[in-house]
Amino acid sequence: MEYNFREIEKKWQSQWVKDKTYHITEDEQKKKFYVLNMFPYPSGAGLHVGHPLGYIASDIYARFKRLEGYNVLNPMGYDAYGLPAEQYAIQTGQHPEVTTVANIARYRQQLDNIGFSFDWDREVRTCDPKYYHWTQWAFQKMFQSFFCNSCQKAQPIDKLVAHFEEKGTEGLNVAESEHLEFTADEWKAMSDVEKQKTLMNYRIAYLGETMVNWCPGLGTVLANDEVVNGVSERGGYPVVQKKMQQWCLRTSAYSQRLLDGLETINWSDSIKETQKNWIGRSEGTEMQFKVAGQDFDFTIFTTRADTIFGVTFMVLAPESELVEKLTTAEQKAEVEEYLAYVKKRTELDRMANHSVTGVFSGSYAVNPFTGENIPIWISEYVLAGYGTGAIMAVPAHDSRDYAFAKHFNLPIIPLIEGADVSEESFDAKEGIVQNSPVAGKETLDGFSLNGLTVKEAIAATKKFVTEKGLGRVKINYRLRDAIFSRQRYWGEPFPVYYKDGMPQMVPEECLPLELPEIETYKPTESGEPPLGRAKMWAWDIEKKQVVDKALVDNNTVFPLELNTMPGFAGSSAYYLRYMDPHNDECLVSKEADEYWQNVDLYVGGCEHATGHLIYSRFWNKFLFDLGVSCKEEPFQKLVNQGMIQGRSNFVYRINSDDHSKAPVFVSAGLKKDYDVTPIHVDVNIVSADVLDIDAFKAWRPEYQNAEFILEDGKYICGWAVEKMSKSMFNVVNPDMIVEKYGADTLRLYEMFLGPVEASKPWDTNGIDGCFRFLKKFWNLYYDNRTDEFLPSADAEATADSMKTLHKLIKKVTEDIEKFSYNTSISAFMIAVGELAQQKCRNKQVLQQLVVLIAPFAPHIAEELWHALGNESTVCDAKWPEFKAEYLVESEVQLTISFNGKARFQMKFPTDATNDAIQQAVLANEQSAKYIGDKKVVNVIVVPKKIVNVVVK
Repeated sequence: MEYNFREIEKKWQSQWVKDKTYHITEDEQKKKFYVLNMFPYPSGAGLHVGHPLGYIASDIYARFKRLEGYNVLNPMGYDAYGLPAEQYAIQTGQHPEVTTVANIARYRQQLDNIGFSFDWDREVRTCDPKYYHWTQWAFQKMFQSFFCNSCQKAQPIDKLVAHFEEKGTEGLNVAESEHLEFTADEWKAMSDVEKQKTLMNYRIAYLGETMVNWCPGLGTVLANDEVVNGVSERGGYPVVQKKMQQWCLRTSAYSQRLLDGLETINWSDSIKETQKNWIGRSEGTEMQFKVAGQDFDFTIFTTRADTIFGVTFMVLAPESELVEKLTTAEQKAEVEEYLAYVKKRTELDRMANHSVTGVFSGSYAVNPFTGENIPIWISEYVLAGYGTGAIMAVPAHDSRDYAFAKHFNLPIIPLIEGADVSEESFDAKEGIVQNSPVAGKETLDGFSLNGLTVKEAIAATKKFVTEKGLGRVKINYRLRDAIFSRQRYWGEPFPVYYKDGMPQMVPEECLPLELPEIETYKPTESGEPPLGRAKMWAWDIEKKQVVDKALVDNNTVFPLELNTMPGFAGSSAYYLRYMDPHNDECLVSKEADEYWQNVDLYVGGCEHATGHLIYSRFWNKFLFDLGVSCKEEPFQKLVNQGMIQGRSNFVYRINSDDHSKAPVFVSAGLKKDYDVTPIHVDVNIVSADVLDIDAFKAWRPEYQNAEFILEDGKYICGWAVEKMSKSMFNVVNPDMIVEKYGADTLRLYEMFLGPVEASKPWDTNGIDGCFRFLKKFWNLYYDNRTDEFLPSADAEATADSMKTLHKLIKKVTEDIEKFSYNTSISAFMIAVGELAQQKCRNKQVLQQLVVLIAPFAPHIAEELWHALGNESTVCDAKWPEFKAEYLVESEVQLTISFNGKARFQMKFPTDATNDAIQQAVLANEQSAKYIGDKKVVNVIVVPKKIVNVVVK
């Protein structure tokens, strides 16, 4: 019987749906295991062969864990909001939901064709109101909470109000946008609007003025990872820096807990280090600097207050509010010109590009230790989001300050004995302090650090600053609050209306607040977000419903928020919703949450290290504070799959000045003899680098009359490894692979390409090997000539077969746990070859072989499992148990040498004594030929290696 993969795969995919094979419920009698893939966005292009890599890897692990007896949750859904669908809607007028639903249907078909064990009964879509109900609910809870630094957790805002009522800000230790001080009486004297504005300073979800990446072409704010080289990743539109009022989430309040949590999870060191750097914990000092000639001061944060005597200039971030205050009339034009330049640069651009730019503000700060005036500059290398957006520059001991000082000819004062700063800055982490102060200069209370070690100087300065009221010791973090507003239509609506200009929450029982219908998806003519076009977009507080915005009367009917939530809103807690997706009463029930707890294995790209993975951890920690999530960390183990790169193909057109002639293409092996231009060709009309010339002419009709110079009757294409993209015509559709070779072959080949974590090129030329392997595997069970089913309960399980089987059990079990799937597949190939050579027909051996391959190639496994007489699914079989005794060698093969020359080999029982080996060797008829009439002087037995007969 031939291996008919099309019939087999279609049959079992249908049967799995019919039998609800992958439907999972909580089962207290079983250990749980939760496997999850990062939320995919369903693009119109569908999947290419690179997309399923992580899904296949996690599916193998999920199936393996089920075979080990675990109750495995392996869900799938869609991150269905996003700019692509909205941009398409703007261009065509088609509602984004129509596009999104069509894309989802395409994705679902492709995923089903590959045979994943997803429980589709748990599917979630972020654009479904039943799902974003709970995103809106979580946002409201954040609005109604503040973060207590003392207990390091979120608390109800009412608790903060009670504190204000009794003590004002006295004894307050909370996360805040800016430091405020007021008494209980002053709080009570505030109007309701003033109180609301004050509380906004502390809420976890709050409205704040912040610098954003504004993309006029898209009409929305973009996240840093959506901007590349100053333009939008989607569409390539220019992006500028702009200060806007935005909804923000106080992620910075959780900085320390985000750092601490990294020590409790099984992630790669590189991802952990990336997050640590992004969070950026710094221990240092906040210090006040007065402005010369003006009656105010400003604060800077420094990790090295001891370098105060080496400060020769100050630098403000271009976005700092101080810029306007400190820019003098003489410098105004120059400053404005510089700010216009910086406005076109994203933070990532500024961090990556270390070119020196800046402008003098015209003002001076006063060094609090020496009373000297220090010029205040403005430069893009200082970012508003870190510290206070102002720094004291110590060029002798900081590379960027040094470059700036050199460029603008500013003083450089070395503070460490022996420091050479003639060519570059000097690392001042160790050494003996000098020039603190410079000899002969007076300082506040005669304070000096000269002669101290760096460590001693840091401690002394912190103590002095605190005692003299010049500042305070503080821990600072680089992590900034998340901007949570987007000026677009296709996103979760904020459940917010505005009364007296202040946000109020739509009652919880009225959620979800659903997206309204609009006719055009562009911003309004007056610049409002697209929701400004919605007719039915006002909130009636008496009727508790959405009404016509023409009815707004600022009495009972109020305008609703026009912004929508960003993409990460829907993906920040989706793993919790998978636990209990049909619950209309809460995000997740206590019972479901306590059963599944958190994700045991999370698979996705490392590019999300500073985006989604930070936001999700923050979101989960907040829900943990609320008692909604029983685990503080959402993802216990993280595996980052690599990228499958494209293998591009090229044809080579011979360059010619005579354009009247038909074009000529030369085969790759002959192109060295011609002046040619390489042209990308669709890889789907190339097989083993051989071009289908007729298909090429149909694909590019302009070459209908082209001539082709061939090699051995074939046109051989050139090739290169590049990013898989439509523009390079190297995108391989998995549907084509499944149609030609089958889903099991695709699954095996993607894993066989190399380690899961590594990036590797796709090469369709190599897929035949996996396909041939599956046919060899099938032939262990069926005789192609007679259709005879070969396994038999009566057939002997030989020692060799048991050895081959248990070597494989050991190898595959260990490899799956390490995600070394490529080496597992190699081991399968070896084992199948050995069993075929052994003519193994034993039913038990071959049945266990089917179970072993089931995670990798589930369709062929299910077919053979039932052919072996089993009625239940192979998914519920028992993973084979490795038994070491089958690998114990019963005999050993030794080389027999005469006077050091190897002559032949003999087998002996592994427990044979040296005397027995010696007697057997000398009695062997082959030995007589080499001994002849000579005398045996000695027989040397090297255990398990060699026997040397010495003769004279």
